[in-house]
Amino acid sequence: MFDRRLIEHFDWGFLAVILLIGSCGLVILYSAVSAGWQGSGLHYLFEKQMIWMGTGMVVILGILVIDFRELDKLNLVIYAVCVGLLVSIYFFGQSGGGSRRWLSLGFANIQPSELMKISLIISLASLYATTVSPEGLNFKNLLKPAVLCAIPVALIVNQPDLGTGLLLLLIAGSITLFVKVEKKVVLTLGTILVCIVPLVWFTGLKEYQKERILTFLDPDRDPLGTGYHIIQSKIAIGSGMITGKGFLQGTQNALSFLPEQHTDFILSVLAEEWGLAGCTVLLVLYFLLLLWGLNIAYNCRNMFGSILAFGITSMVFWQIFINIGMVMGLMPVVGVPLPLVSYGGSSVITNMVGFGILLNISMRKFSTA
Repeated sequence: MFDRRLIEHFDWGFLAVILLIGSCGLVILYSAVSAGWQGSGLHYLFEKQMIWMGTGMVVILGILVIDFRELDKLNLVIYAVCVGLLVSIYFFGQSGGGSRRWLSLGFANIQPSELMKISLIISLASLYATTVSPEGLNFKNLLKPAVLCAIPVALIVNQPDLGTGLLLLLIAGSITLFVKVEKKVVLTLGTILVCIVPLVWFTGLKEYQKERILTFLDPDRDPLGTGYHIIQSKIAIGSGMITGKGFLQGTQNALSFLPEQHTDFILSVLAEEWGLAGCTVLLVLYFLLLLWGLNIAYNCRNMFGSILAFGITSMVFWQIFINIGMVMGLMPVVGVPLPLVSYGGSSVITNMVGFGILLNISMRKFSTA
């Protein structure tokens, strides 16, 4: 029997924020791909993004039909499928940009590492929901989560995709701290992390990854090579000033000085054309989105749902934080897209799946089972 409370508790405000950010993203993307476009009609990348956005809305509707607690029961199946997709990349993956990250479905390419974000969050939420305690988690409690996290991170970093691997670690760390960890565990892991940083630098990072970090510290050391992205991004952001140059009037974008303007560096297009005012509007919308997500986590009476909601919110936060830091030259360039703004089907669908789950949890917040 249909529960009428589901309609009564539907979070229309949260959906409105999602749609506003998605609409802003399409406007920014239109400018990023249309400036200097010589073809007729809409740019094909913009058309594809519109299709992905529409598909994402259908995905949200599909997720709302299923009780989020079913994900708890299916967590290992979802995890195994996503890990299987990551492994299949080594046999059937499509290469591009010096890495092997995509699987071809014929009509579209998917990036399994994006889907792995949701899968890992579901698995950790399911595991922590049964092990959380007032005293905090100890080392024994963290063994299984560490293995669950290490497998996909190792596969993704080896593609190589350091940005997504780092993102998974940040998400997992955020969820772990959310459920509470013993102080001695935090101190010990912090000490180990400090000790292994030199080891990772000399043996774990590829040469181009080291170069990105060195360029982050000093972009002018290679202004026409690895430092080009950051330098041009800063020029675009600074030239926009308070109100920007106007829609489709960004010279860095139109003259193709700004690399990856429709993906990782799309925020630079917004800053150049709409200035500080436009960036502030987008950041306020993101702030509302994150606040809404935390509120859903706080009000959920189901432990699995609460941890799941926080995990998805942390995923969105870290994507925003890393991308903005990257385009402003405050962080190394690691290839993390801006949610619902950067071009990319896998990124759009992954975030829409996350938002669908948050809406699902919000609808069923009255449930305690």
